[in-house]
Amino acid sequence: MATISTLDLPFETLTEGAGFVTRGRTITEADVVAFAAQTGDFHPQHCDAAWAADSEFGERIAHGMLVLSYAVGLVPFDPERVLALRRIGDAVFKRPVRIGDTIRVRGLVTGLSPASDDAGLVTFAWTVVNQDDQTVVRARVDVVWRRKTPVSAPVPSDNGFVPIPL
Repeated sequence: MATISTLDLPFETLTEGAGFVTRGRTITEADVVAFAAQTGDFHPQHCDAAWAADSEFGERIAHGMLVLSYAVGLVPFDPERVLALRRIGDAVFKRPVRIGDTIRVRGLVTGLSPASDDAGLVTFAWTVVNQDDQTVVRARVDVVWRRKTPVSAPVPSDNGFVPIPL
């Protein structure tokens, strides 16, 4: 079973170097066909079996953006903690994902910084791997993470009353 405890932690308790691994997801022919239809990307490497058979890869492969999109979906972000996906950067596609391959995401916290009084920015290094544990995609992902207690939250006085700013 996937280890996802890092994704359950409040911003204040996250640490650089903490990691997670997601469940797997098998890429099907229906996934590739649907993605082509939704995006309009009908490149023959993805959609033409005869053309792809003579290509460098010898068969049809999944769109790189399909793989990256599924990677985002595999990461079980807690909607009570994660406010937004801010950036996916430095994506590098290392190997093709073939129809029938199963991918999963390994994530590692590489940076933590305050973004506002209410949220912090968590930077992850993601490695998407196939069923043979080969890297297929690497990316840097920035996520806006809710802070447990906003920095500007009023603090109750000794008598239990919260001061109200005028």
